[in-house]
Amino acid sequence: MAEEDRMSPFYGNEYSEFEYTKTLYNYYVHPQWDEFGSKTMYMKILYVDYELHFAIIELIGEWNDAIENDIMTIRRNITDLMFDLGIVKYIFMCENVLNFHSSDDSYYEEWHEQLEDDNGWVVILNMPNATQHDFKKARITHYINFFDLDQWRTLKPEIIYQTLDNELMRRLD
Repeated sequence: MAEEDRMSPFYGNEYSEFEYTKTLYNYYVHPQWDEFGSKTMYMKILYVDYELHFAIIELIGEWNDAIENDIMTIRRNITDLMFDLGIVKYIFMCENVLNFHSSDDSYYEEWHEQLEDDNGWVVILNMPNATQHDFKKARITHYINFFDLDQWRTLKPEIIYQTLDNELMRRLD
């Protein structure tokens, strides 16, 4: 639970189960989604393993680099803080990210270079095909990896991590 992890960017957050105040456009989202600085996207840090150096983060909303520069916001407000704690492998569950608006790829390139030195990587998991298409069109796939993993919610975090890490190692060979 991110709000109980002293090393989490969301440590100390308190959530209401009954007051819905956060919105994406005209729709209310569950109060346990965390704000991280984006106007069009929320996140939940689902799991962090400080020994294996990976995090699983779920996103919901619209990924907008063109206007909101969401990648910079994710980097500066979340992953840079986690990187300082040794997290170098990021799994983003993106089945609820329904749009992507690109800008340049400089933050992705910088992130890739930062993680590469520590054998780190970024995986986007289960993103809808239309949204993936927009990432691929912007050539962001040079810096991040896309995978689909059915039934990920029923798997233990270590199994998700090991499956993806093994696949990425296989691709390198």
